[in-house]
Amino acid sequence: MLEQSLIQSYSDELFNALCNQQMIEPLTSRSPEITIEDAYAISNGLLQKRITVNNEKIIGKKIGATSAVVQNMLSVNQPDFGYLTDAMVVDESEILSISTKMIQPKAEGEIAFVLKHDLIGPGVTASDVIRATDFIAPCFEIVDSRIKDWNIKIQDTVADNASCGYFVLGQDVVSPRSIDLSTCGMVVELNGQIISTGAGAAALGSSPISCVVWLANTLGRFGVPLKAGEVILSGSLVPLQDVKPGDHMSVNIGGIGRTSIRFD
Repeated sequence: MLEQSLIQSYSDELFNALCNQQMIEPLTSRSPEITIEDAYAISNGLLQKRITVNNEKIIGKKIGATSAVVQNMLSVNQPDFGYLTDAMVVDESEILSISTKMIQPKAEGEIAFVLKHDLIGPGVTASDVIRATDFIAPCFEIVDSRIKDWNIKIQDTVADNASCGYFVLGQDVVSPRSIDLSTCGMVVELNGQIISTGAGAAALGSSPISCVVWLANTLGRFGVPLKAGEVILSGSLVPLQDVKPGDHMSVNIGGIGRTSIRFD
């Protein structure tokens, strides 16, 4: 376990890196003894700085590293979670500036859940998630790491708010009752070319619903609910894609709809 002073120091360092678009050395290379619990404490400190200094507001949560392909890409072996704030929202009509807002971005197609009722773990089931969900929508999450060269272990990405960057929600929405989320297919295009495909079953080997169940029950152990009105990003079904200025990406999810994002 890390000393509280070091936890605060790492939180401050990550906040400064975020604000100044700078990369830092992996925390695990400097403090090999860091635990997952330490990392979440650092992440919480980072979040509190964003709230108190930047006046950001929490509008949801995200689950990261839910598919085997993403876990393998990032060399992590379990899911993690982070918080979404109002500063992370990108409208479909906007162009996201990499040069002024990001460091080393990667984009991933996801299914987003928007809740109409609170979910408070432990003990949350798939049926509970379906009942609590207002609608689901296609989504791009653009992850970004403050850790140099994405040289991360699970503790590094957890401390860095699960490598959150920005996200865009599509306008196409459906009820989770209207679609089999285990078999729905996803197609991602980059600059007009198909680069990846996936299916709902890639999410924790089951369904994006299983990811929301995992999140509600994991956060429940910390006394944190998923709240009505919040956006919950359920994790990527496809590999992460490096993006650069000038790129245009779109995602189409069978039975749900599509969304897109442009970068400069």
